[in-house]
Formats: sequence, structure tokens, C-alpha cells
Amino acid sequence: MNVKFEKQDAVNGTITVEIEKADYADRVEKALKNMRKKAQLPGFRPGQVPMSLLKKRFGMEVTGDEMNKLIGEKLFGYIREEKLNVLGEPLPSEKQQPIDLESNDVKSFVFDVAIAPEFDATVSDKDAIEYYNIQVTEEMVDQQVQAFQSRMGRQEKVESFQERDMVKGILAQLDAEGNLLEGGVQVEGALMLPNYFKNDDEKKKFEGAQVNDVLIINPSKAYEGNTTELASLLKVTKEAAEELTGDFSFQIEEISRYVPAELNQELFDSIYGEGKVNSVEEMRAAIKENLIEEYKNDSDFKLGIDLRKYLEERVGELTYPESMMKRIMKLNNPDKEFSEEEYQGSIKELTWHLMKEQLSDQFQLKVEQADVLETAKMVTRMQFAQYGMQNVPEEVLTNYANQMLQDKRQAEGLVARTVETKIIAKVKETVKLNEKDVTMEEFNAMFK
Repeated sequence: MNVKFEKQDAVNGTITVEIEKADYADRVEKALKNMRKKAQLPGFRPGQVPMSLLKKRFGMEVTGDEMNKLIGEKLFGYIREEKLNVLGEPLPSEKQQPIDLESNDVKSFVFDVAIAPEFDATVSDKDAIEYYNIQVTEEMVDQQVQAFQSRMGRQEKVESFQERDMVKGILAQLDAEGNLLEGGVQVEGALMLPNYFKNDDEKKKFEGAQVNDVLIINPSKAYEGNTTELASLLKVTKEAAEELTGDFSFQIEEISRYVPAELNQELFDSIYGEGKVNSVEEMRAAIKENLIEEYKNDSDFKLGIDLRKYLEERVGELTYPESMMKRIMKLNNPDKEFSEEEYQGSIKELTWHLMKEQLSDQFQLKVEQADVLETAKMVTRMQFAQYGMQNVPEEVLTNYANQMLQDKRQAEGLVARTVETKIIAKVKETVKLNEKDVTMEEFNAMFK
């Protein structure tokens, strides 16, 4: 058996695997013997089919299978041993000559391989990249305090209407003279938020309104003829709502106002856990600490974007085996036709993937299952935090994270995210960071 590699140019090559009958004869014999143990053919008891008959009926099929297995082992073994940086899978060469499986001659199997272009994406202290520190202001802390108060607030019944209040009552359709329309639409327990009316004149009708007041309103004008809103309010079909353009009486039965939660121990405990925060000052300090950590993640994300751009500019345009790469893409997606734009986009992503591989090798990074679990828990923690839940028990985070990892697609994304997180951490230790303090507005503007 012989395996050899020939480079056609910098990014194209062929690997030839030469085998002869002696290389696979024993494997074929062993496979046939294993087949004989289970083979069931008419006229023979299980396990008693003559070998001569098995060879006659299945010999060529088994020979082909064993040759393919042997070739695959030697082909990929050679790539590993020689540390060839092959892109995608080796493909049978378009120059492959027909093979006669029955001959005893040496058989040559030729494979085309795409070789990754050579470049250097490693970094050192000679490399300089911007790093943006987002400044946490008292105004940001104020906004978060208000968000917690709003999220933990409650509905409270009041006697008189103010802007943003919710009203509940009886809607009744009126005729042209302003009297109750016999057989007209009536809705008990109708809920409305006048602040969301599209028509200002209809909004003003609720100013200073009291419980038990009866107002004359026009729902069609209030919602500017939006049949979806009208149908929902009047409990009718959209088609029927189109015809309901007149006035309605509305008797207010209840006015509800959303009252933000008070800044007290009950609120602190509900957010951070019992006794962990005991004053407004401690709450503000905890919020500031959480925001700093959150914005650090945002800054690291921006560094990842800038690192990629920096390396792409430093490395310059690379040459890829275009014909071979398009064959590989077509093989992986047989039903898809790729445009030139999609091809170039794939090559751009491939380049970044190869860069990350070089950085991972430079920093000798290892990604363990525990690392991926921590990433999943971090994502889960951030999702809970969006709903004001800062004190989620560790076992709950772990359970949610494990559920995420059961999904193959999510798991792959979390592995990639873990790798990038580790790379960024090492890059921050290695390169020169040109640190700049920026406001949140300035930071967000960088993404527009």
C-alpha cells in the first residue's frame, strides 16, 4: 500500500492511495465469514451457507465495501499524520481512471483536495486594537431603578382618570339621534387604554372622568378605523367592525392605574434575594455593578468585531481553490444554487474560521463541556435578567442551560460562542488595547 500527496499549486492538490489485493484480502475474508454467521438463503440453515456461494453472490459487493473502508482509513490517516490543512472533504478526482475490482493489479484511487491558504493571524503586543469602555452614569442607574419599580408594580383602582389609566365599563351603540340603538352592539366589561387612542379628540373626552360617568365616544374615530382594534374591543368580526362608525355610550365602572413598586425591602428581596440588598444605596450599587459587567460583555463583543476587521486587513486578500470549494459547497447542498455573492460570503466566513483556529492554537485553548455549560448558564442568566429576575437559583440556571444543550443547533452555537469568548479573553491579555471611554450613545452609534 502506498499513499502520496502532490501539490498542483498553493491551494490545490491530489492524494493518491494505491492498494493491491493483499491489502484487503483478509478484510474481505473476515467480512464474508461474519456474513455467513447470519446469512439466510433458501435451502440452507442459518450459518450454513457455503462460502463459495456467498463469494459468488456477495463477493464483489463486500470487496467494494472493504476497499472503501481501507481507502478512507489510509486517506484521512495520511492527512492527520502529515498535518495537511485540508478544507472540507477530499473528493474523488475528476481524472480518476476506471477501477477493475476483479483484477489483481495495483489499484490507484485519486482524490482532489483543497488546501487552506497560508497566512499568519497570530497576535502579539505589537498589535494595537481599540477597546471601548462604556461609562455607567447615574442616569442609567435611575432608569434601571425605575424599570424594576415598573416591572414589580401593581394595578390599583382609583376614582378619577389620569393619563395612562385603564378604564373598564359598558359600551352601547347609539343611533343617529344619540339614543340607545335597539338590538345594537353592547359590550360589558369593555377594557380600553385611552392613551393609545389614535385620535386626540377622543382621548380628551376622558380627562377628569370619574367612576360611573357616562361618556359619548366614537371607537371608529378613536382607532382611526383599524378593524382589528375595533373587532377586538366590540367583540365582532372585522367585517362587522367596518360598519360600526357611529357613536357609543361608555359607562365607566372601574378605573385602574398602574402604580410602580415602592423602594422598600420587599422590592429588594424580590429582585436580589432575601437580605442581600438592604437599602436604596445598596440597590443602586448592585445595579451599577451589574451594568458594568453587562457593558463589559458588549465591549468584548465589539472587540471581537474589530479584531476580525483588523486581522482581515492585516492578512489581505487570500487565494482559495475556487473550483474545488464550489464543488464542496454543491456536494454539501445538492439542491441549492449558489450565487457569486453567496460564495464570496462563505469564503469570508471560512477565512474568519481559519483565523480563529490559528488563535486557538496560539493560545492552546481547550473547550471543555463545563465551559460550554457556563456559557449556556450565562445566556440563561441574561434572559432572566431581561425580566428583572436577578436572583435565579443556580439549579434553575443549570436546568435551563442543559435544556439548551440538548438542541444540537443551539449547542453548536454555544460551543462557537465559548471559543470566541476564550479567544477574546486571551487577545485582551496579549495585544495593546487602545482604551477609550465612551457613552452608551456613542457606543451604539458605532453599529449604525
